[in-house]
Amino acid sequence: MNQRHLCRMFGVAYLAAALPAAAMHRCPPDSVKVGDACVDKYEASVWQISPANTGLTKRVQLGLATLADLTSGGAKQLSPSSSCSPAYPANFPDDGNWAPVPESTPPSPGVYAVSIPGVLPSACITWFQANQACLLSGKHLVTNREWQGAAASTPDPRTDNGTTDCNVGNTGAPSETGSRSNCASAWGAFDMVGNVDEWVADWADQASNCTDWTTSAGIPGGDLSCFGGPGGTGATASSLPAALIRGGNFGSLAGVFAVSAGRVPSDFESFIGFRCAR
Repeated sequence: MNQRHLCRMFGVAYLAAALPAAAMHRCPPDSVKVGDACVDKYEASVWQISPANTGLTKRVQLGLATLADLTSGGAKQLSPSSSCSPAYPANFPDDGNWAPVPESTPPSPGVYAVSIPGVLPSACITWFQANQACLLSGKHLVTNREWQGAAASTPDPRTDNGTTDCNVGNTGAPSETGSRSNCASAWGAFDMVGNVDEWVADWADQASNCTDWTTSAGIPGGDLSCFGGPGGTGATASSLPAALIRGGNFGSLAGVFAVSAGRVPSDFESFIGFRCAR
């Protein structure tokens, strides 16, 4: 073995040992590299896929599936945010405790989260379901830290021209993923501000009140922060933890610092969606 070959071999080995695993590979086409994470470019759309279509399932899990792949493969989008119909199947309940589709290998409820442009984001989903949909797709529900990082420098003009700006104009309806061309972060993630609220992985004490970042910390934009429950005992919803929601929606005061601990993980609304990461 010549010296040049040895240098190449040990050089590669050294790089592999010195660099974190995430730095040694590129992100799949459905995501963007944000530090050590691959964060989905688009808010999630949820699809029901036949367990017999193992090829399509694998493309979803590898981050390679396109809208054409899904439609030609017989997949059905579940609960788009404009109508929340068709609903999630009975084997994928609100509490996330799914039952596998018969003969699915490996076991799966046949429900997956996909990051693609040109569709309405899925909504009417609980935190429990969103968490499982990401896991079934080979990902995880984006964390609060990952979300904040991926949202950096998303334009937040407080106006909405109805076409290219972030969907924050009280339009009463979401936009298709990626259709607001100016609403992209410095990392290349779309719709981090407005459109639909996004569950993130973290939980907190349920909020009883909100304050704004501008008044309290001097950060411009008026983004609201809603944290901290009333405490005490009793079998009331206010005693349950909340799952954090980020970014705001098409009918709210949205922004890159908008964060709410106002909803328990079992809640669902037509304006709450989610985003996955690897």
